[in-house]
Amino acid sequence: MLAWLMSCHVLAEDGAASTGLQPGDLDRLEAEAGEISRLHALVVAEDGDIIFERAFGGPGLDQPANIKSLSKTVLAALVGAAIEQGIVADVEQSIRELLGPRVPEGVDPRVSDITVGHLLSQQAGLERTSGQNYGAWVASPNWVEDALHRPFVDLPGGQMLYSTGSSHLLSAALTEASGESTLDLARRLLGEPLDITIPAWPRDPQGIYFGGNDMQLSPRALVQIGELYRNDGTSNGARILPEGWVETSWEPRGISRWTNDGYGYGWFITTLAGEQAYYGRGFGGQALYVIPGRKLTIVITADPMPPSPGGHFQHRLNRMVDTLLSGETGDE
Repeated sequence: MLAWLMSCHVLAEDGAASTGLQPGDLDRLEAEAGEISRLHALVVAEDGDIIFERAFGGPGLDQPANIKSLSKTVLAALVGAAIEQGIVADVEQSIRELLGPRVPEGVDPRVSDITVGHLLSQQAGLERTSGQNYGAWVASPNWVEDALHRPFVDLPGGQMLYSTGSSHLLSAALTEASGESTLDLARRLLGEPLDITIPAWPRDPQGIYFGGNDMQLSPRALVQIGELYRNDGTSNGARILPEGWVETSWEPRGISRWTNDGYGYGWFITTLAGEQAYYGRGFGGQALYVIPGRKLTIVITADPMPPSPGGHFQHRLNRMVDTLLSGETGDE
């Protein structure tokens, strides 16, 4: 009987192993990643354990890297942590209420209808500050006022209008509501419980830390952000994000006009190799993937400097992850 039980245990372990990533899968991943000259680092964690990590260039694996607009995903986690701590009431709270005196005179009355959730899902309705409007926005003397004075091109809660200004309003709201800088709040609510280092990053002319761009995190630190979501907002048994936050964040509320992927609260939603996949992304090839069905968290960092490789580059990264999951050789 003992021998039979032991054999069943071995078979169970072998069966479990066969459903996970195999050495050949990781070899193909490394070979494909090595063909992408822009890549700096690639890390794969399976069920919380890092099983693959390579530095191809740049700062490396444990040094801060500019994650560009992947910052929006991290900022969304910080908003969730602030809600868990009672700093922000919920996603239905008005951004005007949170910003208080930072709201300038003469803004459109519809600003009062913009909620925290609208900003997280990029559905504020205000004209975008990204794309061709980005340069003028960051050159303005007050980024919060400039973003709020933009004309409405849709109603709050309407179409997805990807805008870094929307994320920056969240950073300003966190600063005003907490009485702490976004940096201090991030270190306290995310850095300490996840045991990750969060260095300072750029601020606007009023000293508000840039919401939605230019955060500095190492690839290994980003793994912990992904794992926080994979584990339903908990870390080492402690709840960091509100119960149900991850499910809510991964519910598509809009569609990206560039990838046709869904977008929730700081996360894009897609399907890779038949698996539901969630990812954040940043200019130049910064990416954080979570594939819950395979217990995987994948981090990619790359050269963030122009010229941009174009929108097709995100598709290439998606194909690389798809190839890893499917165990098949990619076409590039």
